[in-house]
Amino acid sequence: MADLTREDLRAAVAAGYLTEAQATNVLALAQTRAGTRIPEDEPFELFRGFAEIFVAVGLSILFLGAFGFLQLIGRPALLSGLCAVLAWWLARYYTLKRRMMLPSIVLVLVYGAGVLGMFGVLIWRQYGLSHGTTEPAALVLVATGLALLAWFRVFRLPFSMFLVGLTGLALVLVVTRTLIPGVGFGDYTDAFDLRHGSGLAFGTLAFGLIAFVVAMSFDMRDPHRLGRTAASGFWLHLLAAPALVNTVALTFWNMGPGLGYGLLAAALALISVLALVIDRRSFLTAGIGYLIFLVAYVAGGPGDPRSWAWVLLLTGLGLTLLGTYWTALRARLMRALPDFPGKRRLPPYAE
Repeated sequence: MADLTREDLRAAVAAGYLTEAQATNVLALAQTRAGTRIPEDEPFELFRGFAEIFVAVGLSILFLGAFGFLQLIGRPALLSGLCAVLAWWLARYYTLKRRMMLPSIVLVLVYGAGVLGMFGVLIWRQYGLSHGTTEPAALVLVATGLALLAWFRVFRLPFSMFLVGLTGLALVLVVTRTLIPGVGFGDYTDAFDLRHGSGLAFGTLAFGLIAFVVAMSFDMRDPHRLGRTAASGFWLHLLAAPALVNTVALTFWNMGPGLGYGLLAAALALISVLALVIDRRSFLTAGIGYLIFLVAYVAGGPGDPRSWAWVLLLTGLGLTLLGTYWTALRARLMRALPDFPGKRRLPPYAE
């Protein structure tokens, strides 16, 4: 009955009968009266049935046909703008009225690509190719990000925040690579090493922190994960976690055996604790690659083929156990931690 009630509340929020705040208050009251924490996974939904897949395929073919037809005009900026306008117009039905998830994702992808293409052609035509690529590329990304924020403001599609984040990450990479001196993409491990003073490393770290703060602001407004607010936070966590883990882990990795690998293990442990506290598994997912390397090194070195069997076995066992007992482990951890700002606005943890 508890599961049915939770799904009914989500359906009511999706249909517009309840606000996310009202649904959260109702669920909080039910859980308080029961004195329990209802086991809950991170809501993740790409489609609700084959009908959405069917419509999404139709929309994809429609836009391919529209692109081919409009290409006869010979004006790429106009072509891209018309595709963006058409996607916006169709989203008023499929996103606002029908609330179809996968078709909405297709439409925002077309909209984002159309806006990017339109501004790209117009801005580069204004500056000219001889002017360089840094400033026009930054302007294109800023304009595209603002257009995607407008889409999110109107349609409240969680996936659109993922595209906003990707645009922001691309902007950070463009600006830090060219305007802030440091190591470039030539050596990947050095490019994201904080010790080298790389603009890419500090820019990626700053982006990860900002994305994490924004994601947490979404999460804390919907701690019971009922509506689109928490889903928007989920998509931002998918960007924040790799940005943070990649920069910190590569810096410790490059320090070599001993202190470096010890700090890497401590960082991964801290990320695991953070993932439990905020009830987001995406942070652990981002660190799996570095976890495998660390276990391989301890088991006999990454070059030893015999160690990989142990790596896969231990990593798989650990992740399986953590995923199985996630709720119970989180409840014990949260009870052991002292009160801190925002603790009561995180997902409930009483078993």
